[in-house]
Amino acid sequence: MLYPIVNFFTRIFQLIGRGIGLVIGILLWPFMWVGRWYGNRNLTLRAVLGLIVVGIVGLYAYFFYVTQFWKSFDPDYPTRVAADSASAQATNAVAGDPIAGTAEGSGQPAAAAAGTTAQTAPAPQSCKRSEIAAVAADLIDFNVNQNAWISSMLASKLGFFGISWRNTPFFDNKAAFQLGINQVLRRTTTELVDTLGRARGTSRIDQNLQDARTALAWDEDAWYIGMRGPTRPTPSVYREAIGKLRGFNTSLEQCQATFDARADNLLQFLDRIAGDMGSTSDILRSQIEASDAGWFDPRADDRFWFAYGQLYAYYGILSATHTDFSAVIRERNLATLWDTMQTQMRDALDMQPWIISNGNESSFLFPSHLATMGFNLLRARSQIVEIRSVLDR
Repeated sequence: MLYPIVNFFTRIFQLIGRGIGLVIGILLWPFMWVGRWYGNRNLTLRAVLGLIVVGIVGLYAYFFYVTQFWKSFDPDYPTRVAADSASAQATNAVAGDPIAGTAEGSGQPAAAAAGTTAQTAPAPQSCKRSEIAAVAADLIDFNVNQNAWISSMLASKLGFFGISWRNTPFFDNKAAFQLGINQVLRRTTTELVDTLGRARGTSRIDQNLQDARTALAWDEDAWYIGMRGPTRPTPSVYREAIGKLRGFNTSLEQCQATFDARADNLLQFLDRIAGDMGSTSDILRSQIEASDAGWFDPRADDRFWFAYGQLYAYYGILSATHTDFSAVIRERNLATLWDTMQTQMRDALDMQPWIISNGNESSFLFPSHLATMGFNLLRARSQIVEIRSVLDR
């Protein structure tokens, strides 16, 4: 009685096995054909092709390494950048203000060290540097010197068997994070050129800042060869921006440049930052509405890390802004609001999930990391808007 049933299931499993074998055979056939073709070639051709294959494997192995290992990642980097400033102790001065000099090698104020000589030969005047420019230069250095710039790498441009990495769940998190930082840097250098780095927008544009803005406007995915022929790769151009921003600070410390730390400039800068955050939160919302595939949404990770990079950069820029506009913040009694905003932004940077999920917001098994990041952005934006409203009174 059981033999027909046993035979039926036996045939079913045999057919399944044959089907699996057929699929595996189809998948392996190109490789087997290439192997046979390769084995029949002469030694010279095999050596050349072998070197090409080894080069491709090495290219992707290096690409895997640089996308998975992030160097010098530190959400508390604004503290380190501020500690590098020679004028860090001048807490009551704004960027560009004269600060007390010290006699060389004495560690004492110049007037005290020189005694009566200071009356006839005063120490050279120095001014306070811009922490905004210093943080921006540090972020560029983090992106292109301490780490490899992913978007312009050949393996990144080739994609995953011709598919753009952003459409896969692989190897695009670091690139998205870097692009989020770079958007903030472009915004910041634009504001430095247009308003912050010159008096009332009517004086001559600082050439260092102008060159830095031009460098950061370079294509983010440029390689050595582009659509129009040979070109400069993105990292080499961005490195020029580091020197230009630091050159601006050198001129500022020598009191040969301008930083216009007025309340209306701060208000406008905060407006631009709030607009950027609102735009990114809308991108997150669009992705949430477009998919609820949970762990299996291939676009969720790059959306999340782009927003994270933006938050990471703006945390440092706003910490620097607090220093550069310290007089305005003190006069308008904004210190408490500003500290609350920075604390909330720093707490948001502690969210670093290993795998990004874009599930339904009410899901138990598939959390919505995009919704959480969007909430953090909007919370920071609301604090910025509140500070802006106080400045506008």
